[in-house]
Amino acid sequence: MGAGRDADAAYSASIQGRKRTEYDRVESKVVNPMQKLSITWLGHSTFILRTPGGKRILFDPWMSSNPSCPDSMKKPPKVDLILVSHGHFDHIEDLVSCARESGAPVVGIFELCDWLGRKGIANTSPMNKGGSQQIAGLRVTMTNAHHSSGYFDNGQMVYMGEPAGYVVRLEDGMSIYYAGDTCLFGDMKLIGEMYNPSIAFLPIGDRFTMDPMQAARACEFLGVKQVVPMHWGTFPLLTGTPADLKTLVEPRGVQVLELKPGETTE
Repeated sequence: MGAGRDADAAYSASIQGRKRTEYDRVESKVVNPMQKLSITWLGHSTFILRTPGGKRILFDPWMSSNPSCPDSMKKPPKVDLILVSHGHFDHIEDLVSCARESGAPVVGIFELCDWLGRKGIANTSPMNKGGSQQIAGLRVTMTNAHHSSGYFDNGQMVYMGEPAGYVVRLEDGMSIYYAGDTCLFGDMKLIGEMYNPSIAFLPIGDRFTMDPMQAARACEFLGVKQVVPMHWGTFPLLTGTPADLKTLVEPRGVQVLELKPGETTE
């Protein structure tokens, strides 16, 4: 009888072990399905992000006449969401075609989305500064930016609402901050305190936006450990460089993710 009980116990333990192994395999698939965030730079301020949940976000689409954008990437890409910071040509020149080709919802400030509607783009999700919305499985918050916003349409300058930035909370809980075109401003400290972004996308070209010195202070205000420089190198007027930014922030432990146009990093 004792031998029988021992055999039964061993059999039961074997079954439980197999169940545990199978459960672990299923749990691993359910609990940890996330990919790494990938960032592709198309030049200037245009990016495609692939989120941990596999969504593709297009920021500020300008490809067709962008001298920095590789020829192989000038056509409207397949994306799940388009975020637009403001209405200058170097941020929205390909917005209508990208929205039409992809069918993806466009998030932008109210006036810009109204303009899109008059261009036949119905799938817009307008918002304003301080507001948040859940879209494409992501939480998008519109932040302040200090710049201007207008677009030459049929020979007339059209007001496109105020410029903005975005905080995007991804599926794995990480947040990124896309500043759009802006100068340094003190409320970046609040963005850092409230949303705790891990990565900041900051303009560094100077003349029309922050320079590397201001961008370095922005990293300090935001508390980020990684920064992606943008809005640099496209035109001779944009003199700020990632090398200048590295000199200022790397001694403080901030990594500069310097990309070449068309390059992807994870």
